[in-house]
Amino acid sequence: MADDPFALFDTWFTEAKASEPNDPDAMALATADADGHPSVRMVLLKGHDERGFVFYTNLDSRKGGELAANPSAALLFHWKSLRRQVRIEGPVSAVSEVEANAYFASRGRTSRIGAWASDQSRPLDRRETFVERVADVGRRFEGEEVPRPPRWSGFRVTPKAIEFWEDGEHRLHHRRLFTRDGDGWSEGLLYP
Repeated sequence: MADDPFALFDTWFTEAKASEPNDPDAMALATADADGHPSVRMVLLKGHDERGFVFYTNLDSRKGGELAANPSAALLFHWKSLRRQVRIEGPVSAVSEVEANAYFASRGRTSRIGAWASDQSRPLDRRETFVERVADVGRRFEGEEVPRPPRWSGFRVTPKAIEFWEDGEHRLHHRRLFTRDGDGWSEGLLYP
């Protein structure tokens, strides 16, 4: 058994990329506002290492506002083809400007234009309004690189706890919980 949760995650994630038919990097992101009211949505993992798990968003979106007010989150990966899931909980911090710029530059041009055109999570009167905004932004940056909007960046969830769950016959599942212990990790099992 691996005693490093990041190494175990890497192994499981590699297996998920080989077996999941769609988006093995999809994860549920749970946040809460300043009053503790929760919300959850699917986002894509865009990087991970021993520092944590990274995703990107519009900072003015609902999740951006919630993370500004309450910088803590939970993630859930569910790989149905493997009958496994990974739960991660911890504080959230902004990625560096260098990281945000590098990831934004790696996105397709239309995705970069969409980031400028979208007031993510805000009410939209009709779909055509957004389509028109995308066209306007496309004209604005015609023949130029599309820079990262100031309201768009990334977040890193630094895990305090990582739980690995594997399906077991007759609901006799196997659950391993790693919790941060100073600079290392302690490990225990949980009843299914």
